[in-house]
Amino acid sequence: MLGCRATSRLLSSLQRCYSSPAVVVPTATNEPLLTFAKGSEERRQLQKVLADLSGHVEEIPCVIGGKEVFSGNIRKQVAPFDHKRVIANIHYASKEMIKEAIGCALAAREKWDNTPFEHRAAILLTAADLLSTKYRNAALATTMLGQAKTAHQAEIDATCELIDFWRFGVQYAQGVYQTQPTLHSQRVWNRLVFRGLEGFVASISPFNFTAIGGNLSASPALMGNVVLWKPSDTATLSNWTVFKILREAGVPDGVINFVPAHGPDFGDQVTASADLAAVNFTGSARTFKLLWKQIGEKIDHYRTFPKFVGECGGKNYHLVHPSADIESMVNCTVRGAFEFSGQKCSATSRLYVPQTLWPKIQDLLVSAMKELKVGSPEDFSSFTSSVIDEPAFDRIASYLEFAKSSSDVSILAGGNADKSVGYFVEPTILLTSNPKNRLMEEEIFGPVLTVYVYPDAKWEQTLDLVNETSPYGLTGSVFAQDRHVVEESLRKLRHSAGNFYVNDKSTGSVVGQQPFGGSRLSGTNDKAGAPMYFLKWTSAMAIKETFVPCTEWGYPSVDRQ
Repeated sequence: MLGCRATSRLLSSLQRCYSSPAVVVPTATNEPLLTFAKGSEERRQLQKVLADLSGHVEEIPCVIGGKEVFSGNIRKQVAPFDHKRVIANIHYASKEMIKEAIGCALAAREKWDNTPFEHRAAILLTAADLLSTKYRNAALATTMLGQAKTAHQAEIDATCELIDFWRFGVQYAQGVYQTQPTLHSQRVWNRLVFRGLEGFVASISPFNFTAIGGNLSASPALMGNVVLWKPSDTATLSNWTVFKILREAGVPDGVINFVPAHGPDFGDQVTASADLAAVNFTGSARTFKLLWKQIGEKIDHYRTFPKFVGECGGKNYHLVHPSADIESMVNCTVRGAFEFSGQKCSATSRLYVPQTLWPKIQDLLVSAMKELKVGSPEDFSSFTSSVIDEPAFDRIASYLEFAKSSSDVSILAGGNADKSVGYFVEPTILLTSNPKNRLMEEEIFGPVLTVYVYPDAKWEQTLDLVNETSPYGLTGSVFAQDRHVVEESLRKLRHSAGNFYVNDKSTGSVVGQQPFGGSRLSGTNDKAGAPMYFLKWTSAMAIKETFVPCTEWGYPSVDRQ
């Protein structure tokens, strides 16, 4: 526990004071997106970093209270598009190490919570600048190799979105601190203090977005909390890059503890601690329910009621009206369904098309599929690459086998899968005559799009069908040029999606523009990338200060004897 004591001594030197709502932080703007066009300097630099990483295997420790711990209990992370290529050795935390990480976090908590907001904000703004410049290509390359993202997909995730999370996060946090009472009785001063949570936050991040790991860990820390960050096994390399950036930016030891671990071990240990204050989670609904159940069964054990923030995926739709711009809709659908091989929580996986438009839409979709190249992300002609690992491959392949054996499903494009070299699944379009087929209801999380063709005269019924088919409620899009149709769709589908798009694809939310999150089985809809998200990581204290003494215990309405 030497690391924990050192952390305590370091933080005890900081002045203990409340954060000032008078601080004005820099105005955030979205990070410009690099294109990596052929012949560009950014492509040349990125390719050099990728070449430098060829043959390199990163040793990734746990970091507990600032101390790097190489446990020797190793899990190998491989490149999913070339699964014989090992890119990292991940040293798993034992149950005892997870307990130690909790202790180190708690040792750092009070002093970090009392560190003025402007100093916490400065650390995160420094991290954003480091990511934007010095470590941009490292974040991109480790995301491309570890998660099989193309350069464009890595850029919108590992750099631009994460930079935006951090910069806009500082701006939104400032807004929280500036939320103060405006009414004061005579000779009374009212104010609010926003404290970090009393305990630690368990942040559990997914494989599919590097930015989510950096947000799930850093946003609670910005508000004065201490964090145990468990990265996904299949995104640990890129998340390790992010963690090192945060350390270099000045996050004190013990504030964010990097704890790769076996999922059940991590879940069991954090939910067993009486000091668990919150769970910040992105992953499957099944795992989120399990964590919620574990906490519910131990509810009498906790010092405070643990908060839950969860984002759990979706079965996202494109709904096409007869008035739609067909070409735009097709292009949006190809992007929404097949970018990053359909492994975005918001990926388009069900498509509803009117009967009169279907022949032309089918031709355009099938034609587009013939041009999509699936290959290594290091090949800049690849539109997409492999899926993330063998369990994901096997799950998606099982749905393809189901489609081939189903009497009410036909394969229009793709339908094949091969894991001999990498975990490659062909972008696939399926057509079903049964709108309640499991392919329309269940999250596949792969490059599989299922189409249902509806009679034009049954638009109203189709709206109900879209709303009722899936248990999820994350994203959805309507394509229509008729404004009355758009209004009707927004009204009838208002609970079917937390992010609703009009004449655009169901993916691609931008921090500061479209706060992201859904309800139903898609999660708690706390909207990452929005001001409201930061209220989850505070415990407000209202303060009333009276400047004149109380000279009477009675009231005029009470007659004295």
